[in-house]
Amino acid sequence: MRLIVGILIVFASVFGGYLGVGGHVQVLWQPFEFVIILGAAIGAFVIGNTGPVIKATLGVFGTMFKGPKYNKAAYVELLAMQFSLYKLVQSKGILALEQHIENPHESTLFARFPTFAGNHHAVEFVCDYLRMVTLGSNNVHEMEALMDEELETHHQERHRIISAVQALADGTPALGIVAAVLGVIHTMGAISEPPEILGHMIGGALVGTFFGVFVAYGFFAPFAQALTNIYDAESKYFLSLKVGLLAHIGGQVPVMAIEFARKALLSEDRPSFAEIDEVTSNMPAST
Repeated sequence: MRLIVGILIVFASVFGGYLGVGGHVQVLWQPFEFVIILGAAIGAFVIGNTGPVIKATLGVFGTMFKGPKYNKAAYVELLAMQFSLYKLVQSKGILALEQHIENPHESTLFARFPTFAGNHHAVEFVCDYLRMVTLGSNNVHEMEALMDEELETHHQERHRIISAVQALADGTPALGIVAAVLGVIHTMGAISEPPEILGHMIGGALVGTFFGVFVAYGFFAPFAQALTNIYDAESKYFLSLKVGLLAHIGGQVPVMAIEFARKALLSEDRPSFAEIDEVTSNMPAST
């Protein structure tokens, strides 16, 4: 809804203002100018990006419409899941985790937390590091360095998508100038025509500049910023997992480990200590 409202505001402001000063909308309809600009932009996009990035970029519109996939309820669930894991280790020992981390899709513990269980990357992240712990790796600093490297790789994969969209924003104004120059060249070939015809042709050529700047700063650049904000917000999900796991590996009791994890969340999504305490107090014992 927020994306649709923003798009409507952009269109209403630009074209409403144009009509308000007596402009004629039909003059702006220059389909071949649009073909030059958008076609060249798509071609440049294909040249400059790999197959996986192109495929991933095609799906960003759904991401922008939906916004961040995690809300406060998802974070409450995440913290409750971590509490269950760490409480299980505290009561039954580290080897009690094996049945859950070796077959996470069959885990009764993970099944109680559907948002987490449905996130392949999050499940894999937790299982990989807890498996290392069961194998005897308990050096917090080494684990933190490895987690940072993995999260940085995940960040880079997403940043490639943002960079691809931002490159469209950076390139379309220049492609608009290309379309405008071609329009002027075409106009110069008809220099003997009457002024009213030349004026129409020059106006059509200038539409290229307008359209390039319009789509760049009205849509592509805001799309890139929206993706940045969404991905930054979603990265807190994994940061919370990282902080909670490190606190657990470092010897913190379950309630303190999830408090560390809770503090890693953005303030607008972070549940209060009382909310988490209420949830964890009513949880059944893990097996």
